[in-house]
Amino acid sequence: MSEVKDLTYNQAVAELEQILRLMQSDECDIDRLAALTRRATELIAECRSRLTATEEELRAILEQN
Repeated sequence: MSEVKDLTYNQAVAELEQILRLMQSDECDIDRLAALTRRATELIAECRSRLTATEEELRAILEQN
């Protein structure tokens, strides 16, 4: 499993979708649930951070014009 910061935004979202599908399936192992939840939380935080940074950058660009 890659470090969250090493993933592209699209890779992070794809992994989140994969975790969600696994958690919703009958194949979700209760022993892995905490680890999956932890990883999903890390991925969500990284995605939010990148979205916020991009929004701020776009706002600054638009204010220059």
